Amino acid sequence: MTGYASATAGAQSATDTTAAGDGAPARAGTASAASVLVELRSVNGRFLDLGFRLPDEFRALEPALRDLLTGTFRRGKIELRLNTHRDSEVSWPQPQPDQLNRLGRLEGTVQSWLPKAQALSVHEVLQWCKGSAPSEKLDDAALDAAKRCVAGLLEAREREGAKTVTVLLDRVKRLHELAADAEPLVPAAIERQRQRFLDRWNEALVATNAAQTISQETLHERAVNEAAAFSIRIDVAEELARLRSHLDEVARLLKKGGEVGKRLDFLIQELLREANTLGSKASSIELTNISVEMKVAIEQMREQVQNLE
Repeated sequence: MTGYASATAGAQSATDTTAAGDGAPARAGTASAASVLVELRSVNGRFLDLGFRLPDEFRALEPALRDLLTGTFRRGKIELRLNTHRDSEVSWPQPQPDQLNRLGRLEGTVQSWLPKAQALSVHEVLQWCKGSAPSEKLDDAALDAAKRCVAGLLEAREREGAKTVTVLLDRVKRLHELAADAEPLVPAAIERQRQRFLDRWNEALVATNAAQTISQETLHERAVNEAAAFSIRIDVAEELARLRSHLDEVARLLKKGGEVGKRLDFLIQELLREANTLGSKASSIELTNISVEMKVAIEQMREQVQNLE
């Protein structure tokens, strides 16, 4: 199921969360000097496929993030991106006296041995102080942002799911209409094919002179039995009944909600099987056209069902 969500958290305080299923703009929030941005993107998929794009400093969080996603989602290709932001103006540390004293002693030692060595610049001093300062840990902020981002993605997917259910119920209604159109055509098609079979049977008897060696009663009984067997083979009433039953179950699951995606996948396969059988047994152009329209509608449903979890 498609969806997008993002959340930002700082080292000490968190900002608001932005979730969008239809490309809604992000909401602004306050950020700390060092913050983490977590983004989740979800697209259709029959199974759960997770992808992570994390900076090296957050690699240790991947198992926890994976557990968070697998405990919440069941289907879809989901990508989690994590980025950090540090304010350039406040990211420079304040040099401490002990740092400067130590750096001065080191510089003096170097210059006593290498008199031609240049003195340290202010930029070099700040870089050294920055590198020796303990880095700000953002693991807790990253996990907090990830949890709120997952909640935002759930909301986006629920909105998308509601729209998908509406589309699927419309396809179910259309398939019921096609089944209703096909039902009155079945008896006429069977009778037409039965009569055509009997005509060809009689033509074959005349061509082979079988009527002169076999009694008329026996020939008639055999012809009726063969015609009946042929009628049974081309009768699609059973397929239409099963198709209606599957459609009713699809509608029931859609209205019930919950994790129904995989069950709907199976029902879509069954619907397609019945539509294919209807097409293979079709003895008139009208039934063939209905079968084609059914398969088009079912294929549209199959694509949409992959959006549901």
